[in-house]
Amino acid sequence: MTQFEGKSLNMQSLRPFRRLCTATNAAAAAAATAVVSTHIPKAGPFDDPALIKLKKERDPDKLFELFKANAHNRLVVENRFAFEDTVSKLAGARRFDYIENLLEHQKALPQGRREGFVVRIIILYGKAGMTRHAVETFHNMDLFGCSRTVKSFNAAIKVLSQTRDLEAVHSFINEVPAKYGIAPDIFSLNIVVKAFCEMGFLDSAYMVMIELEKVGIIPDVITYTTLISFFYEKNRCEIGNGLWNLMILRKCFPNLTTFNVRIQYLVKRRRAWQANSLMGMMRFIGINPDEVTYNLVIKGFFQAGYIDMAKRVFSALHGEGNKPNCKVYQTMIHYLCKSGEFDLAYTFCKDSMSNNWFPSADTICKLLEGLLRNSKHGQAKAIMKMVKRRIPPFPVKELKIFECILSQSPKVE
Repeated sequence: MTQFEGKSLNMQSLRPFRRLCTATNAAAAAAATAVVSTHIPKAGPFDDPALIKLKKERDPDKLFELFKANAHNRLVVENRFAFEDTVSKLAGARRFDYIENLLEHQKALPQGRREGFVVRIIILYGKAGMTRHAVETFHNMDLFGCSRTVKSFNAAIKVLSQTRDLEAVHSFINEVPAKYGIAPDIFSLNIVVKAFCEMGFLDSAYMVMIELEKVGIIPDVITYTTLISFFYEKNRCEIGNGLWNLMILRKCFPNLTTFNVRIQYLVKRRRAWQANSLMGMMRFIGINPDEVTYNLVIKGFFQAGYIDMAKRVFSALHGEGNKPNCKVYQTMIHYLCKSGEFDLAYTFCKDSMSNNWFPSADTICKLLEGLLRNSKHGQAKAIMKMVKRRIPPFPVKELKIFECILSQSPKVE
């Protein structure tokens, strides 16, 4: 591996993980497989009168009073949609004082003794951008009779990671587990790895994975996929390829997302045939390519100059019972225009527009210009007719550009 960044994690800073994970017994290990969850019962639609009023209310003062009046109404407080919607509206109005009042009041009620409910409050504080309140809620859970587990720990890490504050995340993951006797789990690892990657500290993210693997937290496909994706994105291909090989060696098999990340990398490197072979491997091991996979491979063949192969891959998409989406159509139309195959691009464009999937304005301009150059005036007018029917309509400026191009065409009876 390359030299760590200035603020990356070192071996000493990860010792709290080592101590805690070594001491974890079988019961704690079983608990560590739980996903961060609010454990709130499934909420029904907004069918209660109070819920309907909360959904319709837009005035922050009235919304606050309405929610406060229903603080003991289980249909309201246990309905995560109503809760999230209320906090979102108040945050949009920048009434953070109201959010604090409502959530702190909820913590003092009987439901505040349930960890799942407190996890929801932590997450809601995070969504409102009130990170300090979220972290304080985690630290103060014992004050309102609620025990902490790795679930609330993971919720707090997730909120902290959204701040992109490396020091805060670093401090939390190294001090809190030892302080409260919490053993981090695979979800903790994946949250931290993603957070460090998003901050640009890829080597630190990798070392977190290595150190926690030594103490029993085995990386899963999400861990590897996150790291591979970011290393490829930063053009550190040797490490991305090494992680792919390491994942296979450890018998952690790639999923659809991992394959798509790898195929995208191959396409960017103009290695279309290898990308196509990898798509074949997916089928061989029982993973069906999706529209993203096909779109990437089609794009790869077009960019490498293998136009007929791109067409064959599109045909295979149909042949396997899949339906191309708007992005696949956009790719086909764009590159067919670029290749001068305007008749076929016209056919694809008509099919796409009939599904209300419209290419970009630039692609439509290229198609119109190409059709007119090839004396396909009728086809150009047909495209323009469909363009005008788009819902929602194209901006007036773009419509004027299309009309200007079309004005080069002689009148067709």
